[in-house]
Amino acid sequence: MAESTSGGTPSRATLGLTGLTSNAMALIAPGAFLWLTYAMQSLYGAPSAGMSMWFGIMLAVALCLATAVAYAELSKLYPGAGSSYFFAEQAFLSKKQAFRWARVMKFVVGWASHLYYWVYPGVMVGVTALIAGYMLGQVFPSTFSSTIPSPLFMIGFCVVFSLGVAYIAFRGVGGTTGVNAVINVIQITALVVFSILAITHRVNHREGSPVWTMDSTGTPTQYVQDVTLDTSKTIADPKDATKQIQDPAATVPAVDKDGNPVWAKEADGSPKLFRVSYENGITTDPATGKETFLYHGSAKSVVAPHGMSYIFIQACVAILILVGFESVTAMGEEARNAKRDIPIAVILSLVIQGCFCYALEYFAANYYIGSHYTDAQAGGSAAPIGDMMQLVGAWAFGSARAGWWFMMIQATTVFLALIGTTLSCMSTAARVTYAMGRDDEVPSHFGLLHGKRNTPHTAIWTLAVISALIGIFAIIFNFCGPAAQSDATIAGLPKNLWYSFGLFSNATASKIPQSLLVVTLVSNFGTFLLYMMSCWIAIVAFHEHQLHNFIKHKAIPLFGLLANLACMLFYVIGPLRVPGMSPKEPFFALGVCALWGLYGGIYFITRSKKTGKPVIIPVPAAV
Repeated sequence: MAESTSGGTPSRATLGLTGLTSNAMALIAPGAFLWLTYAMQSLYGAPSAGMSMWFGIMLAVALCLATAVAYAELSKLYPGAGSSYFFAEQAFLSKKQAFRWARVMKFVVGWASHLYYWVYPGVMVGVTALIAGYMLGQVFPSTFSSTIPSPLFMIGFCVVFSLGVAYIAFRGVGGTTGVNAVINVIQITALVVFSILAITHRVNHREGSPVWTMDSTGTPTQYVQDVTLDTSKTIADPKDATKQIQDPAATVPAVDKDGNPVWAKEADGSPKLFRVSYENGITTDPATGKETFLYHGSAKSVVAPHGMSYIFIQACVAILILVGFESVTAMGEEARNAKRDIPIAVILSLVIQGCFCYALEYFAANYYIGSHYTDAQAGGSAAPIGDMMQLVGAWAFGSARAGWWFMMIQATTVFLALIGTTLSCMSTAARVTYAMGRDDEVPSHFGLLHGKRNTPHTAIWTLAVISALIGIFAIIFNFCGPAAQSDATIAGLPKNLWYSFGLFSNATASKIPQSLLVVTLVSNFGTFLLYMMSCWIAIVAFHEHQLHNFIKHKAIPLFGLLANLACMLFYVIGPLRVPGMSPKEPFFALGVCALWGLYGGIYFITRSKKTGKPVIIPVPAAV
């Protein structure tokens, strides 16, 4: 069994439906991922695509539900511990003609799944570093910036965090089901509280109401910060095209000599209160037809589709926050009734997290934003949900300090959830590599278990190094491409050792692909490939089978296959047709995937020759 266990001794069958569902939900982690991907979803396809964020999430949920049905049905047919790698082999071996391709399909599924299983933990390491850097900036604002966390700190964090989580995975941890259940309850409760407060804030603050907003230091305030000309911005002189003059429309927030905000004044000299507006949140340039999104004017606008291209942009990023439901199919040996409970747990975990938690949380966050905190500000923040929590908390509890504590409590629950999520995905990834090593499809040392711990130590420590490197790459160029900061923002960062490395001018950063988006897309493309092939495997497995049902075994898996394929193709076509969609990141990610596939093909053929294994299983000789 390809993905049966990462230990040497079989696990006791102790998990019922609740335990299985809880383990699957730990990887989907709605509390953590709302923090992690909101900035990317606001940023990519800007200034337009953010308006379709909620609808894009729902498309991604529909795609995953179709794939989840395929996994659920396959787990009924093959109820032992396994997943796509195991299912591919069993499905093809069961067919009279197609059995000859069983080894090829098993390798292709296993190899392609590493784009997801090996890159995804690195994404978790990178985004956890961003969250940690954001929190550090909140605690030590004079030394660190929460808007742009220290690159040097985040690099060190990636190494320590990746190795630390790998050590936990190496030792093996008991009682993870109970821990996952507690984490699920805490993070869902915390995010539901935020969602209720965010919706209540919008309902109670109509057009023109005084609200809390963010000043240039990232601190909640009730006042309007004055502006001054941005002297770094110039335009061509209309009287003499050979000369440059100050851009009169370019401004930066005004601060005094100590860096403290300067407030705009009312006629009587008192600080001017900030009054919210929800009007003109979506505008269209009459000359180009290009739309700009800042905020929604109504709840109806939040859930409206707005544009198919925008929906696909959002869905293709959002897939990151939904993956993990399939991991429970690898827990067949731990399940008391695997054939009954695992299929239900696969679907139920996705319904709870996707159809309830994410639907509520993303609606609340998108409904909350207005002129006081726009989608553009969210795209430029290391943790926009943290910003919103500070503002909501300041309003709900009466002061900026109270808002800060509300955010920090929520951030702590997210950080704990991220440790559990990273551990889960690293353990799952190591299990896949271990299974291929045990089958001698990759170097056999990956299939070895530690003599004392009964864990696949080689796979775990290899993945720890890979995750640290991917995490470092993800954060080092995070504020590049569409996330490039202005020179004035860079100049305003603390002048110390922590910011002596990893900063780029706006001109340089604008030319570099945004690295966090690149690794996210590589992971997502690996997910699309894995899910697409899993849907196909379900079709093959139930073809001419006595349990075949057209809806469950043909229509739904076919929809899942085509939907995953459409998302992949969109990132080839979209950058050429959708305004604001940068081609650098998706094309870079697709190039990585293509190279991985090419290397895999060469490796499979050469290793087959080396080990003497036939690529195509021969037909048994007639007796």
